[in-house]
Order: sequence, then structure tokens, then C-alpha cells
Amino acid sequence: MIGIIIGLALLMYLAYRGMSIIWIAPICAGIVALTGGLNLIEAYREAYMGGFVGFAKAWFPVFMLGAIFGKIMDDSGAARAVAHWITAKIGTKRAIFAVVMGCAVLTYGGVSLFVVVFAMYPLALALFREANLSRKLIPGSIALGSFTFTMTAIPGTPQIQNLIPMQYYGTTPTAAPIMGVAGALVMLGVGMVWMTYAERKLTAAGEGFTEPSEKLADIDVTSLPSPVLSSLPLLAVILILNVVPMIIDRDVDIIIALTAGILLAIALNYNRLTEKVKTINAGASGSVLAIINTSAAVGFGAVVRAVPGFETLTDLVMGIPGNPLVSQAVSVNILAGATGSASGGMGIALAALGERYMEIAVATGISPEAFHRVASLSSGGLDTLPHNGAVLTLLAVTAMTHKDSYKDIFMVGTAIPILAVIVAIILASIGLV
Repeated sequence: MIGIIIGLALLMYLAYRGMSIIWIAPICAGIVALTGGLNLIEAYREAYMGGFVGFAKAWFPVFMLGAIFGKIMDDSGAARAVAHWITAKIGTKRAIFAVVMGCAVLTYGGVSLFVVVFAMYPLALALFREANLSRKLIPGSIALGSFTFTMTAIPGTPQIQNLIPMQYYGTTPTAAPIMGVAGALVMLGVGMVWMTYAERKLTAAGEGFTEPSEKLADIDVTSLPSPVLSSLPLLAVILILNVVPMIIDRDVDIIIALTAGILLAIALNYNRLTEKVKTINAGASGSVLAIINTSAAVGFGAVVRAVPGFETLTDLVMGIPGNPLVSQAVSVNILAGATGSASGGMGIALAALGERYMEIAVATGISPEAFHRVASLSSGGLDTLPHNGAVLTLLAVTAMTHKDSYKDIFMVGTAIPILAVIVAIILASIGLV
């Protein structure tokens, strides 16, 4: 137990210090193995690499196709066209809400979070300039639209954080719709209340818009593709993943949905994608780092699961009094925080405890769909601690520091999502799934 705690604490500390989880995860796993009485080399080759390869085998196609889809939508200008249309319709008087909804539509349509950050920042900058709002509010606005309700809560989202629980609970992307919609409303509603409060506070202090040191070129709106046509690939992914199964009475794999979205995006933007192979290559290459990061975290969890102290840890987690959904929420949150990754933390927790929770679901009558939704929601809580890769990227792209904007990111990306988990568990406990 002490070795597991030391390994987790070291993993979190080193990740916070900016060290890549690709190489620190096996080192921390080695500490867990040694203190757990395992042979170090065998633990690495069997347990660590077994967990690593198992996750990569199951999810690499999704990571790769999702990254390619996002890159095509980005390079063709389709993502920006959709986002610009939405922000223009909402207007500068509601600039923060416009940015949030622009991000939300793109992420719910299957575009990766990192692509959304790059696509939305120039639009957010233009909106905030016209509204004379402080640039400090941009990271929180993008985080609210990208890292929260469309990632984990809204039923049917094709983001990986909503898909991983399906493997363990035999569920679908639309699992627990009441809990999901309620969680989404909490995150969006309370998140907007916080961002409005932050806006008024900065405005009252006399902080308005200031130009970034590296000024971006103005967006040539006339060069963007049709927003209607650009939205079709996003709709295709959602409809094929969630509506087609109801028509044919059979699940449709996310691989099919993403492939259809890619083909449609290429067809609609064929002339705009002047270097098609380069775009696809870039998307595929970008997916490798993402899957390896997550697989490394899951490999660490596999070593934790292999040591004798894991049974004690399991008993402690399972022994949390009250609803078993609470213990799942705690375990996923802690591991997502330790790894700085929503998918990585959830991957560790469900690989270790998913079967046990499924047994509890069968024994107690709690819906597996409720476990799915709580796992997904919980992955989007402590994952956005300061060392999270998406947080670091967001701050770097927007030219802000943790001091400038992390408070907003923490509130909309950590504190409020945890509140949404609590609401979802309460609904599940009264049978509203």
C-alpha cells in the first residue's frame, strides 16, 4: 500500500514538473513493483507492457481516426467556418457564451480538444477585442466549451472519455441520458455564472482588451467554406454513432462513424485540401503521442493491479460508505488527477476495478449505464489540475499564464464538474438514469 501511494504521488509530482508520462510512468511503476515484492523486469515486461499494449490495441484506431478527422476539419477551414458562424450568430454582446458554444459544437461533433483550441482562439480574440473583454477570460471560456459537458456529459458524444466505459459496462454512447443531460446543464449553467462573475470583476477593475505581443492575422471570412456544408461531417459522426443503431437495431462502432466523417470531410473540401496526404499524415502522427501517453498511464495501473497491496487498496475504495457510484467517482477522479489525463485516469481505474463495479451493478440492481456516466463525468474533474497537457497547451496558445487564467480553468474544468458528478449520483440514487 505504501509503495502504491509513493508511486502515485511521485507520478503526480513529476507530471506537475513537466516531465513526460511516457518515461516517468514505467519508473513509478517500478517503485510500485519493487515495494510490492515483484520481479522488476518481469513486472515491466508482463504487467506494465500488458496494460500498455492492451489499451493501445483497443483504442488506437479511435485515437488515430479522431486525430485525422480533426486535422482535416482544421486544415480545410471547416472547423473555423462552423465556429465563426456560431459566434457571429450569438454576437459580441455575449462573447463568452459565443466562444463556449463554438467549442461545444466542434467537440460534440468529434473534433479533438487540441484542434478546437487552435481553431477557436483567433475567433475568440476577435470577439473579445470587439467586446473589450480581458484576454484573461479566453482560456476559461474555451475550457468550459471543450473540456467539460461535451467531453463527458452529453449523451452520444464521440469523445474518448465517453467511449472507454462502454468496454467495461456493455453500454452505448448514450448511456444514462437523464444523468448526462443534468450534469451538462450544471456544468454549462454554473460555468457561465462563474465566467460572467469573472468578467464583471475584471471589468470593474478596469481591465479591458489588450493586444497579444504576437498579433494574429485577421480572419478572412470570405475564404472560409460554407458553414452548412462544413457542419455535415460533424453531424454524420453523431448520427451514425447514435441514430443509425436505433434504425438498424445494432450498435455501430465509433471507427465506422469517424471513417464516414473523414470521407465526407474530404469529399466536401477536396479542392481546399491542397496537400491531402500531408494533412492525413499530420493527423495520424499527432495521434501517436496521445495514445502512448494514455497507454503509459494504463500500464502503470496494470502494475498497481499486480501487487499484493492492490487488494488492500481495492478494499479501501470499495469500503467508502454509501452508494458504490461514490467510490467509483473518487477513484477515477484521484487517478485522473495523478496522471493529468481524463482518459488515462479512467483507464487505470476501470481496468483495475471495472469488473468489480459490474459485479456490484448486477448484485445491487444499480444500472450499468449509471456506472458508465459517473465514470465519464468523474474523469473530467481533477484531470484539469495545473500539470494537465490540455491546460498547458491552452495557456500556451492563448499566451496566458497560470496566474492569469488558471482560476477560471479550475472552476469550470474541475470544481463545477465535480459538482455535476454529485448531482448525477443523486439522480441515480432515486432511479433517474
